[in-house]
Amino acid sequence: MQFATLGIGDRQAIAVPGSDGRVRGRFIDDPACPGSLESLVAGGAEALAAAGRALAAAPEINEAEAVFLPPLRAPGKIICVGLNYAAHSAESGFTPPSYPTIFARFASSLVGHGAPIIRPRQSDQLDFEGEFVAVIGRAGRDIPRHSALDHVVGYSLFNDASIRDYQFRTPQWTVGKTFDATGAFGPWLVTADTLPPGCAGLRLQTRLNGETVQDASTDDLIFDVATLVSLLSEVCTLECGDIIVTGTPAGVGFARKPPLWMQPGDVCEVAMEGLGTLRNGVTAATG
Repeated sequence: MQFATLGIGDRQAIAVPGSDGRVRGRFIDDPACPGSLESLVAGGAEALAAAGRALAAAPEINEAEAVFLPPLRAPGKIICVGLNYAAHSAESGFTPPSYPTIFARFASSLVGHGAPIIRPRQSDQLDFEGEFVAVIGRAGRDIPRHSALDHVVGYSLFNDASIRDYQFRTPQWTVGKTFDATGAFGPWLVTADTLPPGCAGLRLQTRLNGETVQDASTDDLIFDVATLVSLLSEVCTLECGDIIVTGTPAGVGFARKPPLWMQPGDVCEVAMEGLGTLRNGVTAATG
């Protein structure tokens, strides 16, 4: 089942693609709505399944009036994984890590499908990083790897657009990874039961203005989803609605010669089997 959070005027709705191909859903403040996506994720797979059935019979939403918001508007934790594909580690000048390279994003950096990624005034080094996201639906600490996927309720797509000169100003990458409106997230949260365990064996691509710039299999991950969940839970309690942004494959712009930066007017797409396509234009900051 696929779920989206939509903005329609000053109201929010939760929606699913109907069997007729049209988007159906309800406003979150409608008494007939099963709840926000955040509340449904906290309710687990059964709550999502029941909501999906109810929303599939809900009224059609006028897509011309709706905008996609990040599926989860303010995750408690946005945990990002760097250098998680060996080829990307090599092109970045690093040895493949023996332990995950972790940094954070802030919720203020998130934008939805269709919204612009904004190149800030401070830099022209705006880079693309297509990734997929694991969404925690069951809290836990010290989670064994063999049961780690039981804590993942669904998956989505992410463009971890990075301001490279700021990222490499310090050994800690967060400052270059959390500029406003640089973390594209969506369009759908897809429940785990409709995908291979851990999204294994799926093809992940990034396209810039229609040209494929990243293309890899999720089997190439150094640390798969189960391993990430288990290792991260050694450090902190993973809570419902936390997201793990699992890493990007080779092909990023800064490693090319000459570098390939995203420019105002560009369109960047991240696509993966079973998760659809996350599409965002690029604009320059104003003011």
